[in-house]
Amino acid sequence: MADTGVTVVGAGVVGLAIAARLAPRTPDLLILERRDKHGQETSSRNSEVIHAGMYYPTGSLKARLCVEGNRRTYEICAAHDVPHRRCGKIITATVPEERSSLEAIFATGTANGVELQPITAAQAMALEPHIRSAGALFSPNTGVVSAHDLMSHFLQAAQASGAILQAHTELVAIERRTADYLLTVRVGGKLETFTTERLVNAAGLEADRVAALAGVDVAAAGYQLHYCKGSYFSVAASKAHLVSRLVYPVPGHFSLGVHAIVDFAGRLKFGPDAEYLPDRRLDYRVDESKRGAFAEAVRKLVPDIRDEDLAPDISGIRPKLQAAGEPFRDFVIAEESARGLPGLLNLVGIDSPGLTSAPAIAEHVAALVG
Repeated sequence: MADTGVTVVGAGVVGLAIAARLAPRTPDLLILERRDKHGQETSSRNSEVIHAGMYYPTGSLKARLCVEGNRRTYEICAAHDVPHRRCGKIITATVPEERSSLEAIFATGTANGVELQPITAAQAMALEPHIRSAGALFSPNTGVVSAHDLMSHFLQAAQASGAILQAHTELVAIERRTADYLLTVRVGGKLETFTTERLVNAAGLEADRVAALAGVDVAAAGYQLHYCKGSYFSVAASKAHLVSRLVYPVPGHFSLGVHAIVDFAGRLKFGPDAEYLPDRRLDYRVDESKRGAFAEAVRKLVPDIRDEDLAPDISGIRPKLQAAGEPFRDFVIAEESARGLPGLLNLVGIDSPGLTSAPAIAEHVAALVG
């Protein structure tokens, strides 16, 4: 008999949501986290947006799980006092030539079941007088959430059902045996082993590496991750009043574009940009030399912000399945029996909208675990 029924690798928002969902029926569930506490990587270094789901191809996991996750996230926040705001979002065409892109977003969003309202330039600027607009879409169900508080809710729910978070624990080897998996972990410089019946790989930036440890050929499977860094710049307090809700440009190929966010402290910041990293170093420094290019992108949305109004803020790194220049890739959420690895679930390429989708991803995984 295995030491534990389910082991979840990764204590980001997705891993914690899965643990909270599975723990009531698997009280000995174990969560492994290589950092000294939960949520120290992608889950805590993002825009904290509750996305609505208008960008993703209809029928994709990203579309379905984002739309469902949006509803579930608001329900969780309301029921458990998780700080959030349903502030709404404006997607603005900054020049008339971008209006056709808005029409495409509206069509995709409507097909995905997202509530969207086309608005005129005058209506957009009545909502946000300081933005540039040649027409826009308004998304009433886009909002922001405290990612840290949401993760704490999931962790507490998992622990209340008996789950254990084993922090500062790195998974270094996986061996498939007849009826379980033998895991080797490094804890405080020492190697330890234990067995688990089922293994859920929600390791975020290291999900492809964990899949490889289990014997998956990640290149052949299409699981190879590419690190894409996104930096943010905050705006001087004297200009924080210029925007009151989320304001997005028409999205580019690699990301949703540098957008405006007002955080829970009332600070206005813009980001993220998209910078593919040549290696897998976790470098979270924000390069101040980007200020000029950032300010140029910001002024396309809010013309009154000057270079000197911006200061380096945070950065995050997204685990993307598509390399620079490649087309859309969907979430990978795969039960690996077909690869001879029954009981292994790989979640790979969980970038945006992973935060929003987390509770819906947890339901999807629960159905796959059986």
